[in-house]
Amino acid sequence: SDFEQLPDDVAISANIADIEEKRGFTSHFVFVIEVKTKGGSKYLIYRRYRQFYALQSKLEERYGPENKSSPTTCSLPVLPAKVYMGVKQEIAEMRIPALNAYMKNLLSLPVWVLMDADVRIFFYQSPYDSEQVPQALRRLRPRTRKVKNMSPQGTSFDHLAAPRAEALFDFTGNSKLELNFKAGDVIFLLSRVNKDWLEGTAKGATGIFPVSFVKILKDFPEEDDPTNWLRCYYYEDTISTIKFVAGWEKGLGHSPATLP
Repeated sequence: SDFEQLPDDVAISANIADIEEKRGFTSHFVFVIEVKTKGGSKYLIYRRYRQFYALQSKLEERYGPENKSSPTTCSLPVLPAKVYMGVKQEIAEMRIPALNAYMKNLLSLPVWVLMDADVRIFFYQSPYDSEQVPQALRRLRPRTRKVKNMSPQGTSFDHLAAPRAEALFDFTGNSKLELNFKAGDVIFLLSRVNKDWLEGTAKGATGIFPVSFVKILKDFPEEDDPTNWLRCYYYEDTISTIKFVAGWEKGLGHSPATLP
C-alpha cells in the first residue's frame, strides 16, 4: 500500500502534551506536542499557533479547492481561527482540543500530503526542539495515580538486577502523588502505569513520573509482573479507597489483601 511505502520518519500521530510560556521581549505560549512516527519513534516538538497558521496557509494554496490547476486537491482540516483579544494562556488552553483534532485530520490525509515538505518540517524535531527541557506534560498524565511512599525493602533486594532509570531532566511534580527528582538521579522502577508514565522510588520517596524525563537503564522483564505491590485509587462520589494487591517474590508467595 501507499502507507507502507512511506519512510519511517514520517509523522503519523501528534497530540498536545502541554502548553508552556516563553519569555523574551514579549511573552508567548507554545504548544508542546508529542509526535509519533511510522517507525515507532516518539519525540516532543514546540510550536506556536502562528506556525500552525502558516502551515495551513501553504497547504490551502497547494491543495485547497481554489487551486484549479492542481491535480492533487483535497478537503483540508479546519484550523481554529485567530483570536485577537483575551488572556494568552486561556486562549492557548482553549485551542488545544481543536488543534489536536486538526493534527489528527491532517495526518489522515493522502500520503502525498504527509510527504509535503512543509508538513514534514512542521512535525520534524529540530535542534531547537531537542534542546528544550519539558515541564509538566500535564495532558500525558494517567487517570489512575499511584500513592504512598515506599522504598525497596528486604536484604534480598538486588540494586543491579532491579529495573531502573536515570533522570535526564529535573522533574517537580504538581502533587504529592508525583515523584520529584533531579537530573542524574537513579530511579528504581516499580510499575508501568501506562505508555507515558512510570512509578518508581528514589531517595526514600515513591511516586509517578513521565517516561520522557528519564532514560531506561534496565527495563522490566517482558513476561514478569513488573511490580510487587500495585496501589490504585478507586474514586467514588465521596469515598476513596486504597487497595494493596500483593504480588510475589522469588521463593515467597503471598495472598491478596485489601486495606480500607
